[in-house]
Amino acid sequence: MRESAVLDDLRARIAQIEGTDGRHDAIPFGIESIDCRLPGGGIATGTLHEIAGSTDLADEASATVFLAGILARVEGPVFWCLRWRDLFAPALHLAGLHPDRVIHVEAGSDTNVLLAMEECLRQPGLAGVVGEVAKYSTTASKRLQLAAEGSGVAAFVFRRASRVKQAVEGTAAATRWRVTAHPSEDLGIPSLGRPRWRVELERVRGGNPHSWIVEGCDATGRIALPAALVDRPAAQEERKFVA
Repeated sequence: MRESAVLDDLRARIAQIEGTDGRHDAIPFGIESIDCRLPGGGIATGTLHEIAGSTDLADEASATVFLAGILARVEGPVFWCLRWRDLFAPALHLAGLHPDRVIHVEAGSDTNVLLAMEECLRQPGLAGVVGEVAKYSTTASKRLQLAAEGSGVAAFVFRRASRVKQAVEGTAAATRWRVTAHPSEDLGIPSLGRPRWRVELERVRGGNPHSWIVEGCDATGRIALPAALVDRPAAQEERKFVA
């Protein structure tokens, strides 16, 4: 049996034991180098995920748009639960998530955000439920995971102002992501290039951490690998052949 087949079989067995054995769909990024590192080939629905930026506002904005791009590629309304309403709707629209699809739940505290998330996750047919919190407990993460499994809706905890390399409590989340701003391509003229992010998969159930430099979401919510990175293997082979 090939190594990839062995790994797929092991992941399937682990998912069956943990109760996440493909009963729900996945939201692929459409980038093989990312999707191949995620069980099911994408962001699993019916599962809890964590996303963070950093204490820097540019990183918080990058993580928000990254999350909006994921939700933009799923049909249905989105419940976005937050302590106070500071979400910039036009930025979500640029990532393909129309403001008419987003229902804001202004909860006022982390505790109320988590309660609102749990209640929203009981409703099937949603594109996803987002909760912005500074921190939450392992017990809270397990409750959100159970609620997500029951409805099949993807749950996202957005850790606001999360310090890089900050120790976090154990969680039931299947994946943990950190998205930070990265310098855009130098176009050589006074102009702005497409935003670039460093996307780090800090934790994934049944897999290993990894990081990528990607170009920010387009109007359909899709990210892309910079052309220089996509062409790099071919260029290396060409140099090897010439040598």
